[in-house]
Amino acid sequence: MPADSVKVYFLAGRRLFDPSLGNNGEVMDRFIEKVKKAKAQDNINFLTVRGYASPEGASDANQRLSGLRCDEIAKYIRLNAGIDSKQIETFANGVAWEELRNLVAKHPEMPSQERVLYILDHTPLWVYNREKTKIIDGKKKQLMELSGGRVWNWMMENLFPELRNAVAVVLYLKHNEYIPIASEKTTSPTDSSSDIVENTTDIIEDAAIPEHPDSVVLNVTDVMSALEGKIICVTAMPKPFYMAVKTNMLYDAALVPNIGAEFYLGKNISLYGEWMYAWWDNNNRHRYWRVYGGDLGLRWWFGKKAQAKPLTGHHLGIYGGILTFDFETGDTGYLGGKPGGTLWDRWLVNSGIEYGYSLPIGKHLNIDFSIGLGYMGGNYIKYYPFDNDYYLDKEYKMHYFGPTKAEISLVWLIGRGNTNSRKGGDK
Repeated sequence: MPADSVKVYFLAGRRLFDPSLGNNGEVMDRFIEKVKKAKAQDNINFLTVRGYASPEGASDANQRLSGLRCDEIAKYIRLNAGIDSKQIETFANGVAWEELRNLVAKHPEMPSQERVLYILDHTPLWVYNREKTKIIDGKKKQLMELSGGRVWNWMMENLFPELRNAVAVVLYLKHNEYIPIASEKTTSPTDSSSDIVENTTDIIEDAAIPEHPDSVVLNVTDVMSALEGKIICVTAMPKPFYMAVKTNMLYDAALVPNIGAEFYLGKNISLYGEWMYAWWDNNNRHRYWRVYGGDLGLRWWFGKKAQAKPLTGHHLGIYGGILTFDFETGDTGYLGGKPGGTLWDRWLVNSGIEYGYSLPIGKHLNIDFSIGLGYMGGNYIKYYPFDNDYYLDKEYKMHYFGPTKAEISLVWLIGRGNTNSRKGGDK
């Protein structure tokens, strides 16, 4: 019968056990001592080591990684408790669908809870077309597309950290002697202090129950056999789409109209473009204010906010752009670029790296704060106006390193599922 259990955690994408991560070392040391005690009494029947993963990522990759982690923990127990490898059984369970189902049931505040439970309970892992030659739907696909992706993002922030990178170990004794287990609380290193899992009898019972068929990666033959003769209704749902239109309010304040657009490409990457244009003049007094140009850039989004919803939270990026200007105050003028030259001669060019943070302020609105450092170079000309003509003074070369971008932008969120929300509903 199960006598004791423990859950340990790994860094994302890593297979090696780290006792210094969270309280891995503390809980594993206590477990090893109980294994040693049972071994001294010749009372060990066997141990099970089960590796789990969240539904994120490719199923085959999750399967392989959970197996490697199981082997790592089995080796650690064997070396530290001195037991035979034949007494340890390992199970690479891959995606922990059953564990996810239990977590969803414990969170009535989550959006669309009833629909999520229905999908987890009734939707097969894979759904094929009539010819059984192509996967057209499945459990993960329906969860990702539910409510335009908002439910999936909520689970990524609130539930998946408990499923990621976890290995559960259970000790079974030969005799029907129950060893009382003190109620211990283990905190995942990826969770906040309030997101805990109780290491109690519930975990032992869950670990001892055979897994639901959907909790392992099935091969194509098994899936098609399971679906033979069944009629599966698939509801087509639109894929989420994330886009933003924005204007830099710093440029607006300087009377430089501008507009930008950003598209989320997936995997926390977005592509954006910006353009500004202003031409104010007063020929009678030789006063000009002309500037136009734009940037293209890629951004990588990170942090809890970015995991919960695309185009929100911290971001790092690279950018490049072109710029030309003509400033004249009545006495001296400065012209960016070289008139009459090639297309590239007429522009100043810039490139750099940026950091920023996009802050939600409404259901469809964010404010994005960004600063960029980099290089700007090219030609510019100093000239003097005289009557109705202009006289060239000198041509200069610009090689500037430093801040080349500053942004406080008002961002309008567009697309399916591209709204800011909070627990319990939209703002």
